[in-house]
Amino acid sequence: MFVSDFRKEFYELVQSQRVLLFVASDVDALCACKILQALFQCDHVQYTLVPVSGWQELETAYLEHKEQFRYFILINCGANVDLLDILQPDEDTIFFVCDTHRPINVVNVYNDTQIKLLIKQDDDLEVPAYEDLFKDEEEDEEHLGNDSDGSEPSEKRTRLEEEIVEQTRKRRERREWEARRRDILFDYEQYEYHGTSSAMVMFDLAWMLSKDLNDMLWWAIVGLTDQWVQDRITQLGGRCWSVAHGWWGLKGRHRKRMKYVTDVGILQRHVSRHNHRNEDEENTLSVDCTRISFEYDLCLALYHHWSLYDSLCNTSYTSARFKLWSVHGQKRLQEFLADMGLPLKQVKQKFQSMDISLKENLREMIEESANKFGMKDMRVQTFSIHFGFKHKFLASDVVLATMSLMESPEKDGSGTDPFIQALDSLSRNNLDKLYLGLELAKKQLQATQQIIASCLCTNLVISQGPFLYCSLMEGTPDVVLFSKPVSLSLLSKQLLKSFVCSTKNRRCKLLPLVMAAPLSVEQGAVTMVGIPPETDSSDRKNFFGRAFEKAAESTNSRTLHNHFDLSVIELKTEDRSKFLDALVSLLS
Repeated sequence: MFVSDFRKEFYELVQSQRVLLFVASDVDALCACKILQALFQCDHVQYTLVPVSGWQELETAYLEHKEQFRYFILINCGANVDLLDILQPDEDTIFFVCDTHRPINVVNVYNDTQIKLLIKQDDDLEVPAYEDLFKDEEEDEEHLGNDSDGSEPSEKRTRLEEEIVEQTRKRRERREWEARRRDILFDYEQYEYHGTSSAMVMFDLAWMLSKDLNDMLWWAIVGLTDQWVQDRITQLGGRCWSVAHGWWGLKGRHRKRMKYVTDVGILQRHVSRHNHRNEDEENTLSVDCTRISFEYDLCLALYHHWSLYDSLCNTSYTSARFKLWSVHGQKRLQEFLADMGLPLKQVKQKFQSMDISLKENLREMIEESANKFGMKDMRVQTFSIHFGFKHKFLASDVVLATMSLMESPEKDGSGTDPFIQALDSLSRNNLDKLYLGLELAKKQLQATQQIIASCLCTNLVISQGPFLYCSLMEGTPDVVLFSKPVSLSLLSKQLLKSFVCSTKNRRCKLLPLVMAAPLSVEQGAVTMVGIPPETDSSDRKNFFGRAFEKAAESTNSRTLHNHFDLSVIELKTEDRSKFLDALVSLLS
């Protein structure tokens, strides 16, 4: 059931207990975890943290710890499946679920004893009504033959006929109700999408408790930005993202399309409250102060920590618009730089080393030239943080760095688990780990653009009829960087954007994409992900989760649905052909 009062029904309940935190492997979950950890440390709540990357790890970890804990908190996992059916808990076990995955499983919604959903109900949840899904069992057998011996045979026959007619009517109504229930559930469950950031939900809790700190606010910002970077929530183009220009008046589907800008507006008010300083205070800031600011910044990946040239070449938006995988695209980039009047020597050195006179007007110069080249979304509403006077990071910088640390196939020299390393990088006293993450993120972005260029230049993206398909071969350079679901999903989305910009086939521009990458030679399996179409009106809802499930069932393909995102599966390489044939048939 939905928790209506987070303070009384959740926090005050667990405050005096030992609790177990199950945290999914994504940046938003890490940020929510950091906020909750800070609250627990403030109130001396005893907790154990267990990272989980999929359903198998969650089940194993629960079985290992279920005897020691009664209260379990799940962050970004558990909402979109029947949790009680999967974990088979004791009757006194209680699960608190804070998860962005939608739709929420209806059993979780209507279980009022063991499942407590820490989810904002002002999200557009569209949960079906209880009476449409659950029916109290009625007594089907009618007790016949209790008539008195004195009854006339004709009266008995009449009553028996009436009872048969009544039973037939009830059976027909039951069949109709079950058919209607199947249709309602199909409509509700067919699309996968994401709701409000879990980090934002946890920050709301901290605010309700009057324990919200600037660090917590920053983690909430990073959690929301993670959803934006991964294209998980609806958003508008940069030229339309100003609250001042009247978007608040929009209704219906237009309001749904502005989820990101709405949440940015909420966080902006908190930023103003926490970081309001007058001029005298600004001049007396300490060297280790933390300051968050709202700003319109360039939609260029890591450009503060890279060269402007490298950032332009490895940002998905500019790479796709210029078509940098082609000679013509490289020429257009040179023309773009010339139009701004920026010498190559300046744009190819580190941003921090550029002439101050150029840096001061850089945003305006880039935006003006970008408009001439048909790129109208070069600026985005975002937030930045200053640690003292030296260190400045955009929220998207932190997302990419943390994600790269968590998805890295290699452990650092100390052997630290990637999850813990990523979690530590979010603390301001671990800036060395954050900078390490930035370097890994640069390698990831470069590898992404190289693979996209290879796929497009060798025509690896092919039409299967109802969808596009691309498969990365074993031995592809840096393919190991994309064996994990988050990095493969990001690669797939960026490949689809680039393909849409490059193809002249109008029909192909409207198709979704299925992408496969080798998981491991030993297992003989691939990771497969489905991405919805790349259109301006896209509501970011993904139908591939249910489609993958049905295709696997109809062909007995050996698949593993182990990821919290249902649109990501693991598939035996030998079964790929029949699985894809079934998927084509299903979606045609």
